[in-house]
Amino acid sequence: MESLTIQQITQNDIRSAIRAELENFFSENEIGTSQINADEIGGIDLAIEITGLARPTIYGLVSSRKIPHSKPGKKLYFSRRELNEWIANGKRKTQAEIAIEAEIYKKNKSRVKTATNDQSLSNQ
Repeated sequence: MESLTIQQITQNDIRSAIRAELENFFSENEIGTSQINADEIGGIDLAIEITGLARPTIYGLVSSRKIPHSKPGKKLYFSRRELNEWIANGKRKTQAEIAIEAEIYKKNKSRVKTATNDQSLSNQ
């Protein structure tokens, strides 16, 4: 059986222990490196990694200029930040979002018709 020793510790001891554990956790999980690589530049392999698309699909998107890239010379380059923005901008709306927009459009359209009818009646 293990013996248990109770010892009084200070706030500084607790802070040091927590700080050491957090530093260990972040270094093991490489959480701090994501900010460093946020604007990483790479080739086709980087684009495949970020988008999850197949190599021929990426080449097709490059050919039709639908994916952000650079081509100084013969090699393609991609920016991690630009690819992430490109993916985020391609978000498709849910049916609920489309229904809300339709309602707003219908309300605005009926206001325009009513205002137009009111003006034509006042002109007579």
